[in-house]
Amino acid sequence: MLLADGTIVSGTMQFRPSRYEGGGMRYLRFRSWLDHLLSSAKEIGSVCFEEVRRHAGTDAAHLYGGFLAHLSAWCELNHIPYQGVPVGTIKRHTTGKGNAGKDAVIAAMRSKGFTPEDDNEADALAILTWVIDTQGGVR
Repeated sequence: MLLADGTIVSGTMQFRPSRYEGGGMRYLRFRSWLDHLLSSAKEIGSVCFEEVRRHAGTDAAHLYGGFLAHLSAWCELNHIPYQGVPVGTIKRHTTGKGNAGKDAVIAAMRSKGFTPEDDNEADALAILTWVIDTQGGVR
């Protein structure tokens, strides 16, 4: 997140259900986390997310679709504009190569002064730097 004062906040969250919970719990946790972000920030100007078009398998595709459905519905409910950014666009902007690997994205984010804990946080930071540098794709 880019806060109003220019501070950047990042991290990762896990929404996986425990073995005694149904699969829908991950989406309830996700929705609760979004609500918490909104109440903490007071206002969210826009949401950008990684637009994945190819998945490792059926389960990954289903999970992505579920998260995308909940995110887009939540944004609509809260009147927050949202936009998917293709993976290749993010990687090209961050590393110069649209098919760069995870290590290259992590290294690129570290070279910008960030300290991502894993590839997921590096990807989120890469999306944020793309948004900042391109004003969300508008030039």
